[in-house]
Amino acid sequence: MTPIAKDDHAAACSAGWCAVFEQVRSAAAQRGAHLAATVVLVPYAQLMGEARRQWQRAYPQGFAPRFETTRNWAAQLGAPLAEGSEYAGDMARDAVTARALLDRAGLAAHREVLSGPLLEMAAQLAVVAAAVAPDRRPDWGEAARALLPAAGDGGALRLEAAAARIALEWVLASRHVGDVLFESGVRAVVPLLVVVQGFQPDPLARTLARHWAEAGLVVDLPQAMEGGEHGVPTLHAVPDAEDEAQRAAACVLQHLAQGQAPVALVANDRALTRRISALLGGAGVAVHDENGWLLSTTHAAARLMAVLQACAWDATADAVLDWLKQSPGVDGAALRALEHWLRRAGARHWSGAATQLQALAERRPAEAALADQVQAWRAQLRAARPLAQWLQSLRVLLQDCGLWDGLQQDEAGARVLAELRLPEGLQDDLQDMDGAGARMALADFTRWVGEVLECARYRPAYVNDAPVVVLPLPQLLARPFAALVLPGCDEKRLQAAPEPPGPWTQAQREGLGLPTRDLLAAAQRAAWRHALRIERVDLLWRMGDEGGEPLLPSPLVQALRLDGTGTDGADPRVMRSVPAAPTARPLPVGAQLPVQRLSSSAYSDLRHCPYRFFALRQLQLQEDDELDAGLDKRDFGTWLHAVLQHFHEALQDAPTGDAAARTALMDEAAARATRELGLQEGDFLPYASGWPALRAGYLEWLGKHEAAGACFRQAELRARQPLGALELVGTLDRVDAVRPQGGGEPLTLVIDYKTESDALTRGRIKAGAEDTQLAFYAALLQDDTLRAAYVNVGERGETRLHEQDDVVHLRDLLLGGITHDMQRIAAGAPLPALGEGSVCEWCAARGLCRKDFWNE
Repeated sequence: MTPIAKDDHAAACSAGWCAVFEQVRSAAAQRGAHLAATVVLVPYAQLMGEARRQWQRAYPQGFAPRFETTRNWAAQLGAPLAEGSEYAGDMARDAVTARALLDRAGLAAHREVLSGPLLEMAAQLAVVAAAVAPDRRPDWGEAARALLPAAGDGGALRLEAAAARIALEWVLASRHVGDVLFESGVRAVVPLLVVVQGFQPDPLARTLARHWAEAGLVVDLPQAMEGGEHGVPTLHAVPDAEDEAQRAAACVLQHLAQGQAPVALVANDRALTRRISALLGGAGVAVHDENGWLLSTTHAAARLMAVLQACAWDATADAVLDWLKQSPGVDGAALRALEHWLRRAGARHWSGAATQLQALAERRPAEAALADQVQAWRAQLRAARPLAQWLQSLRVLLQDCGLWDGLQQDEAGARVLAELRLPEGLQDDLQDMDGAGARMALADFTRWVGEVLECARYRPAYVNDAPVVVLPLPQLLARPFAALVLPGCDEKRLQAAPEPPGPWTQAQREGLGLPTRDLLAAAQRAAWRHALRIERVDLLWRMGDEGGEPLLPSPLVQALRLDGTGTDGADPRVMRSVPAAPTARPLPVGAQLPVQRLSSSAYSDLRHCPYRFFALRQLQLQEDDELDAGLDKRDFGTWLHAVLQHFHEALQDAPTGDAAARTALMDEAAARATRELGLQEGDFLPYASGWPALRAGYLEWLGKHEAAGACFRQAELRARQPLGALELVGTLDRVDAVRPQGGGEPLTLVIDYKTESDALTRGRIKAGAEDTQLAFYAALLQDDTLRAAYVNVGERGETRLHEQDDVVHLRDLLLGGITHDMQRIAAGAPLPALGEGSVCEWCAARGLCRKDFWNE
């Protein structure tokens, strides 16, 4: 049991309950009703146990009334289960029925747009319709229809009006759980019905009190709890969400250390509350969450959704890996090999990667076998089928990949399976509903699963003697808490007048009996006043949100400050001193890791930062590329290199000077490069608008380049050149032959493409010997008369050639520098981390050199 608070608030709660109980006993005596046959309806389920405990404490001898909620009472009396197209309040059924109703209403084209609003409006109308006695519901329905606009009125609001009318007719044609409570037999065996009203009246409970007439009694629980002194709340304004979570957890720990238990932790913001609960769990404090959280946010739900997302026809390689890594039925070694290959290949889309692996089956048997297995699993969820068959296929797939047993053994996982009717036999109650036989595509089924999990809640098992209880603000009513910690008291999360749900107008709300803004505001203020009666209260709010948006405290908090109520709280977190432990600048020695092959980029790493060369080239440490990242400038450059290679090779095989023909050749080369790189049409949308200008600008430059005597020879030339014991290696983007102006033998022109800004390319040329790329490429060819240049291919249609003067001299200087540097490394010279600026900003080895923690 939850520890009992022993303070003034607990005494006030007990006194309030005693006042309620005296009214019950007095009414029972006046009407001659036996207490054991009396039913007391409390506003929410958690009060049933509290009311029983308080009654036992007040009257240890004799009979006690039955404390129930309307839903719990109806369930005990055998409330009817939904059949056919009836509204069930169960998203598994209602999501399918809603789509079927829209189809029957001729709104199939708008089904996905309207199904959500229809379900929302039906849920709101079902509450008020269920509060009307069944024999009076037709009259209520006529009045309700008059409040709704005709389906053909309203222009842009026509669809919303149609959905509202469908929702109304749906709930009117349905039986409701509470209908059993209006039966004459129930009235006959319950001589006294007491409705204990909370902050917001329960429409069904009030109707039942009127139905019982003289044998019905309504008790205002907030009024009964009015006794007791107001505490003095402590106010905590914090910078951000993490600081709010830490300070709230510290407030809870402080109360517990002072013997103030149980502590109420109000859940104004679910993400914030989960973070606070995690901090308390790390401190060894048991936390009981009364309302739980959305089932869709559990790890079990994420595992199941990963399966469905990986089976989509356009699934990414990352989505498939996410599924496989959670599946016990997958061989770990094969999975690691598959992931390594996918990342090295830069495969973003799974289907293309699986096709490539089929062609590489002999060279990569483990990866290809696993890819074939995944494809076989994915095929099980390919064709459209009715819902019951989808559930059966998903159950088989979960069993095949090894996820089923783990979900069954997990408390949240078992709830996920049950909500989706996945265990054998549970799907039978979905067979009779309207639309059960409709064929669904995988996307539709995935949407249905998401809707079901979004509406279901996971409530962890009750924690005995938990000193901290998480609950909503209204459920503090009549609960004996020793202290209250209320985070999320900013203007966004704790509104003085909450916005009523749904699209209803004020007139419609009043006529239909839906909650109005005034009613919600009054309930919010009443719950707030009651919360402040707890003797020790900590109110916390953040002054800024994640996006940097400034936040004010809630108007309720601002009113406290204007009244001079509340004191600014000190930070309860315990400060601790952490001695500085700076890291020395690393000075590794690479003599025992001899360099045998050297590329231009590797030598550039050595020039920029010796430690980077040591880590990435000698130790060969490489970071994994992200598979789901969008295409960036580097990917565009890779694609453009392939396009220009295919274009020039095709032009070399079939020379033409016709501009239209050359344009067509470039387009064909672009399509070929896209296919070979396994890219899809949408991948290059950010660059597609600039392609015509880029193509035209390049062809214009090429015409001038050829007119000056240049001729294409080769593209993507792999070259190597010995330098003592070292071998220089590299791939030249393009090699041209250029006729000298004075005549003579053609000269070799080495070209390297750049897609960066033209200013950066010009800067490379001005750097002279500091830029080593063209000089390195020149060293790969045994030619003392060659020339070298960058060709900047601009996306805005401007292609320019920037030639490096005297590249042969720069080559000779470079070769001397390489020889000297390799000799020093072999002799044991240290390789310090010397990088600065952008070199460090994007360096993969920064986490190894620990530059941010040096003792300098």
